[in-house]
Amino acid sequence: MRNNCGAFMTDMTSPARFERPSALAFLGYAGAIVIILWSFAGAGFSVDKVISSPPRFADFIDRAFPPNLEPKVLARLGWKMLETLQIAFAGAVIGVILSVPIALVAARGLIAGNWVNQIVRTTLGFIRAVPDIAWALVFVVAVGLGPFAGMLAIAIDTIGFCGRFYADDMEAADTGPAESLTATGARKLDVVACATIPAAMPAFISTSLFALEKAVRSSTILGLVGAGGIGIELKVGFDLFDYPTAMTVILMIAVVVITIEQFSGWARTKVIGEQR
Repeated sequence: MRNNCGAFMTDMTSPARFERPSALAFLGYAGAIVIILWSFAGAGFSVDKVISSPPRFADFIDRAFPPNLEPKVLARLGWKMLETLQIAFAGAVIGVILSVPIALVAARGLIAGNWVNQIVRTTLGFIRAVPDIAWALVFVVAVGLGPFAGMLAIAIDTIGFCGRFYADDMEAADTGPAESLTATGARKLDVVACATIPAAMPAFISTSLFALEKAVRSSTILGLVGAGGIGIELKVGFDLFDYPTAMTVILMIAVVVITIEQFSGWARTKVIGEQR
């Protein structure tokens, strides 16, 4: 259809209306609302506390600023932050290395049978289900207080994270090269080493960088349970009502985590660009 100026006009159709839900769908919506309200009640949601919290938060900010920038304090916190980064990097490296053989067994259709794949995937799911700070408590009991327990907690948490995603990355990799090698009579391990892993390597690198970000964020709080790092300084600052020092710790954590995230994002962009 044309208008008076000769331009084409598009058909204007009314937007689709919401259909009346069925009885089953209505019960589902009602059940979801009940669960949401039940969750708010269990979480202790209180409008009175929300309204009364801004003055308390403002009081904390007033007492925490300016942050404690004394050279002696900054030096102590700087060493603790360095220890935090050491925990994160060491744990992430160990976790990434161990995740590769575990992922090979977890990936379907590579070198292990279906029942082995399921057992390994279930184990990885269990590892991911347990919070990293809980793993830190376990290793504090096992090896004692200090950064070594934190490193082990980061390593096991990284295995749970990378092991599953590495397996998915290998399953989603281009199967053309692998099929070509298989047709020549190559063994399964040779096919995986020469075709599957190289095809999935860009995804491996991206996942590893995400794991490093996660490790740095996690390592900053492991000190709360005695697993080394700067977290213990944060806890002591709040326990002693030394809010300026606690604020210094918070700002240091924010700067370090944001820096690592920016570097990780830049590295992932480079990897994706080279892949294209």
